[in-house]
Amino acid sequence: MLFEDLSLSKSIQKAVFEQGYTNPTPIQEQSIPLVLAGRDLIGCAQTGTGKTAAFAIPIIHQLHRIVGSSKKAKQIRALVVTPTRELAVQIGQSFDLYGKYTNLTQLTIFGGVSQNPQVETLKNGVDILIATPGRLLDLHKQGFIDLDHLHTLVLDEADQMLDMGFVNDVKKIVKLTPKNRQTLFFSATMPIAIRELAEMFLTDPATVTISPVSSTAENVEQRVYFVEKTEKRNLLYHLIKNENLSDVLVFSRTKHGADNVVKALRKNNIAAEAIHGDKSQNARQRVLDTFKNKEVGVLVATDIAARGIDIDQLPFVINFDLPNIPETYVHRIGRTGRAGNGGIAISFCSKDEHAYWKDIQKLIKVDVKTVNDHPYPWHSGSPETAPAAAQKNSNRSGGAHKSRKSEVSKQNKKRWY
Repeated sequence: MLFEDLSLSKSIQKAVFEQGYTNPTPIQEQSIPLVLAGRDLIGCAQTGTGKTAAFAIPIIHQLHRIVGSSKKAKQIRALVVTPTRELAVQIGQSFDLYGKYTNLTQLTIFGGVSQNPQVETLKNGVDILIATPGRLLDLHKQGFIDLDHLHTLVLDEADQMLDMGFVNDVKKIVKLTPKNRQTLFFSATMPIAIRELAEMFLTDPATVTISPVSSTAENVEQRVYFVEKTEKRNLLYHLIKNENLSDVLVFSRTKHGADNVVKALRKNNIAAEAIHGDKSQNARQRVLDTFKNKEVGVLVATDIAARGIDIDQLPFVINFDLPNIPETYVHRIGRTGRAGNGGIAISFCSKDEHAYWKDIQKLIKVDVKTVNDHPYPWHSGSPETAPAAAQKNSNRSGGAHKSRKSEVSKQNKKRWY
């Protein structure tokens, strides 16, 4: 199928063609007709498959027909809610690119910066609003945002939106919108519990699942290192130095941990930066720019901050800390091997994380290569003879499940936007 087969307006086709798009990706090919038909939609596909275009292009097409060349005051017709500032900026840029030959206007709003410029633009009127939850609700409370004329509501990265503490905010936002709106949920992963919650907000939704949440890209080589917890920083330095790694995205479970990893690397003369929710918007953007421009070779990120990182050619991803939710592993390593490129995903597994690794293996069903030839292996025992407690915890039901659920619940109390 070609983009010209999707019955899009000529102005959009021209803009898409200028971006080098000829054939829609699978998520775009299946989602765009459904969105154009007015259906509510749950779209699930891995990172790098073109989810933003899958909702941005049909929304622009619809609004271009509705608004046309009208000179009436602009009203918010489409709202895209996303968990991070970086992702909001990228979505706004996509709307600008695809809608460059229309008269539609968009505004991206987020916290951490002065609201005054955002308010001035809102007063002049916009067709499309991209927002993080906190700033959206704040400006609505102040009377600067009117959603009464909304046509389409999009929740992007829906799993993180609902699973990382935004549930109540999402419910508040939905209540502010017309009941006859079109609602779209897009995400890289969609666990069953989150899917059930998402369907509370949708009416007879169509579901497009391009790749199961358990699948990992075939062109990503996966490796695991069983390492003592206290030696992880040394192993990271060892790999970067001895294998001459650059353009490396490292995942840390916590913001504090990310900062400590960066400090350790810098002490060994490795140029590294951290990105997480405690940094200001300007600082986060500066860090991203230095990494994209190859001024630093290592970027250490938390999961939620990494949702705004969009780099096609990222050769290495390292799980410094294993995620306690298996689906998050799939999303993390999906950061490499994009756009047809190869990639390498490396995971460090300490003894206390062995249960997490067992859960990941159950999910992905891939025989991941174990690298034993390194200086910092487990001091005693092996993955096959892990402590009984760890083996018990690998069961995703019962007490172990409750323990992880409690841990996630604690994380949910923290909000980044």
